[in-house]
Amino acid sequence: MRLLPDEGFPDLLRSCKREAFHLEVLDSYAEPYEHEPLRRFLAGEPDDYAWFQSWTELVQETTGRGVAVTRVRIVTEPHTDYTRFALAIAELNIRAGEDIRYLPRHLAGEDVPPDDFWLIDDELVIFSAFGQGGGSSGAVTTDPHIAEYCNQLKQRFWSLSTPYTEYHRQ
Repeated sequence: MRLLPDEGFPDLLRSCKREAFHLEVLDSYAEPYEHEPLRRFLAGEPDDYAWFQSWTELVQETTGRGVAVTRVRIVTEPHTDYTRFALAIAELNIRAGEDIRYLPRHLAGEDVPPDDFWLIDDELVIFSAFGQGGGSSGAVTTDPHIAEYCNQLKQRFWSLSTPYTEYHRQ
């Protein structure tokens, strides 16, 4: 495994040829760039989402090349403030071209990994470890056994999850 700095992720996504799958397992992320948008959301204040534009542009660029960008969020119910925030901005992800699905934690089973990961073209795995104070670090591997394990999790959680439009209506 090798470490991946945050700024290296866009290049990995740009190298993707078929599918970039993201599994999210945490109920809250303390990302510094989200502190103010989360505060505004909780206060019911408007947001121009300029802070999110680089992500939506990267997704549009990726899906524009014919690459699927998919995501399963395993969430605790009732939702945390952060999950409510993520649900509110998921519409921006969807418009950019992502396919996001939700899986209530109590339906996910006992094999939910402790960390998020990206699975690129079913071959490259990027694990994300988040600190309590925010920020993340990533570890990248092409180990076929790890990639197969992550692919099995992807298939299982995807089949159990509910598309955003249906989940958000509930």
